[in-house]
Amino acid sequence: MKTNAYAVQSATTPLAPFSLQRRDPGEHDVQIEILFCGVCHSDVHTVRNEWQGTTYPCVPGHEIIGRVTKTGARVKKFKEGDIAGVGCLVDSCRVCESCKEDLEQFCDQGPIFTFNSPDKHSGGVTYGGYSGSVVVDEAFVLHVPKNLNLAAAAPLLCAGITTYSPLRHNQVVKGQKVGIVGLGGLGHMGVKLAKAMGAQVVVFTHTPDKVKDAFRLGADEVVNSNNPEEMKKHLKSFHFILDAVAAQHDINAYLILLKRDGTLTQVGLPPKPLAVQVSNLIHVRRNFNGSLIGGIKETQEMLDFCGKHNITADIELIPIQKINEAYDRVVKDDVKYRFVIDMASLKKGA
Repeated sequence: MKTNAYAVQSATTPLAPFSLQRRDPGEHDVQIEILFCGVCHSDVHTVRNEWQGTTYPCVPGHEIIGRVTKTGARVKKFKEGDIAGVGCLVDSCRVCESCKEDLEQFCDQGPIFTFNSPDKHSGGVTYGGYSGSVVVDEAFVLHVPKNLNLAAAAPLLCAGITTYSPLRHNQVVKGQKVGIVGLGGLGHMGVKLAKAMGAQVVVFTHTPDKVKDAFRLGADEVVNSNNPEEMKKHLKSFHFILDAVAAQHDINAYLILLKRDGTLTQVGLPPKPLAVQVSNLIHVRRNFNGSLIGGIKETQEMLDFCGKHNITADIELIPIQKINEAYDRVVKDDVKYRFVIDMASLKKGA
């Protein structure tokens, strides 16, 4: 099945109209007409080959919301007309220890990501959500709560699960003190989710014009991370800190804010190693770890949680014809807080 898309042909060329061939649905497959697709900073990194290893042409996009148009003979969870979601994963080996524990993102043989991963069905690489349709095994397709705004729900498929997973893994519960470092596409979701879990939420930012927004999103307190006195007031007081900053920064300034046995989880990916003062971990038995999206079971749990609490991302809806401009704005941190493509615009041409 031929479908229209936007692709990039090299690391230095813009995204432009492209035509690709989707496989016909197999007996376990779900065919989805894509309605909305979120724009993730990792799309930009991959398209511009900043992480190396990009195969061109590349069709990005892994925050997909759409309508089921066809199902395979053995599909049980979805029917034609259902609203469905596809996130960062479209397959895995399914037999390794991680896969059996519903942690497909850590598949020992390597998870199959929604774009720029080996496509075991069609050969070549997988093509993502900047396209008119997608075909995915039902085991990797998600139910989207009917009460959520569909465009604003799209970023939940990456930004949502990337922040929900470490909050759940570290057992954040009502009454705990939780810090969110950085108020961007990930951080703003961390604030909303932690608040819905009942935590006392403190946002760390060095950008004055984000203070008002942090409170609007649910923060109980906002700390200027460039102010040593404000930081000092929170020494040894946090149960958990989620660090969503992808730029170089002093991680030790946040580690010392953790209580004994407190944990800091890094989800932002700085380009160079962060220097950790090990004594900051040893002397108060603190924990420092990282987290990568979430498995399919946990992603569905996150969507259900967001449906229950009416949580979506703050978005700016754009036509796909503005995608290159959007990429430039993402790099400049000029979006509050996530771009989402209205894929109906794909039918209008360039």
